[in-house]
This record gives sequence, C-alpha cells and structure tokens, in this order.
Amino acid sequence: MNIKIYHKNKQAYGEFNGGEIVENKPIGFPQDGGALKPYSNLFYWAHAKANKESLIGLHPHRGFEIMSVVLKGKMEHYDTSDEKWSPLSEGDVQLIRAGSGISHAEKMMEGSEMFQIWFDPGLQKTLGKKASYDNYGASDFEKLKEGSANKKIIKNSKGPVRMDSEDIEIMEYVFETGDHNIQIEKDKVYSIYLIEGKLKIEDEQLQESDFAVIDEVSVNLPLTVEEESRIFVISSPPKPSYKTYYELSGW
Repeated sequence: MNIKIYHKNKQAYGEFNGGEIVENKPIGFPQDGGALKPYSNLFYWAHAKANKESLIGLHPHRGFEIMSVVLKGKMEHYDTSDEKWSPLSEGDVQLIRAGSGISHAEKMMEGSEMFQIWFDPGLQKTLGKKASYDNYGASDFEKLKEGSANKKIIKNSKGPVRMDSEDIEIMEYVFETGDHNIQIEKDKVYSIYLIEGKLKIEDEQLQESDFAVIDEVSVNLPLTVEEESRIFVISSPPKPSYKTYYELSGW
C-alpha cells in the first residue's frame, strides 16, 4: 500500500482581506509552496475559514470544474451567468463548469468553512463549452449507515452531481471512536482530508486538517478512530485518459 501523509504544516497557506479568510491548501498552486502538486485530475484543493464576514470579489475561471462544499455556516455566491446572489448553507455543494469562461464572487459569513476543489475535466474539450453550474442542497445527497459509521454520497455514478471530470467519486464519513475500515479499490487514487477528529491509518497519525493520498492497492483500509472523526474522501483515476493542464503546463 502506498500511503503519503501531508500534515497541515506541510500544506500551502493563503488568505484574503488581511486574514479575514484563511486557507490551508493540501493541493496549492505551484507558487504557493506546499509539498503536494496536482495529480490525477485534481488540480487544487483549499480549506477556507472565515474569521469574520468577508467577500472574495469578482474573479474569472475557465476550463476547470470548481466544486464548493460548505462544511460549516453559510455563504453566498454571485456569478455573471445569473447576475444574482444565491445562498449556500452547511452541507450544500456547488459545481461550476467554467467552460469558456465565467466570473463569480463569494461571500463567507463569520465562522463559516468551505472546501473549494478544482477538477481538471480536460481543458482541451471544456474551453469550447458554455459555462454552467448547479447548486445541490444538503438533502439531495444519500445518507447511509455502514456499521457504526455515517456515510454521505456526494458523487458517484448514481448521485445527483453531474461532472465532466472522469471517474470521480466523493464521499463523506463520520466515524465514532473505535476500529473501522474503508474499501479501497486498485487502479484508483484516494484523497482523504480529515475535517475534524483524530485517527490513525495503519500506524500513521492524522489530526484535524491533515491529508492523505493512497493508491496501488485493493483492500479494506483499517482506521483506528481515537476521537469522533469526519473525513472527506475523493477517489479519482491514477492517470486520466487525457492530458491534464498540469501536465501540459510543464510546471
């Protein structure tokens, strides 16, 4: 099994508006200086926290699929497609298919947290498409009980989220203390973010905001949960069928 751990202090850091919003980035931009570079069809991943209500002003995107996941609190979104503000609350997900281009702004309320994750769907194809987006409410996602764990399915072949990026599955788990496992499939890369709690993957200790990348195995991955833990898991292809922007850019 190939397990790589990226503790929070090895991730990139960013902020907006003088620290009103702060970010740790398990996958940052090349200039951000974090230990982990883009891989698979994951290009960027930031965990943003708002220390006070703050606005990230209007800015453009092209080509990528940009997923915003509200982990806590509330935020609002504005874009040049609808030209109106729309609210997003805890558990909601937004997916922007940036296509040929769209600009948007985000306002985070004090105490709110969110992921923003950029997926690479093959910019050679998507730059020629009209931009679009969807908002998904917390109640849109299937929730299951697996043993003593609660599982939320955000994206799979049957879920509500429609993406152009190939072979993406996204789950969120809440584990009680004790021993658990997650099914890992060969020929996929698993990206695991510990939102809150404390656990071990085999003998590797993870705490809040730590990140793990696992591949090259098909196994029931053992987890030793020392404190109730909430984790976010993305599985993706080791190598997409298309050249990613990161590969083409030569960074």
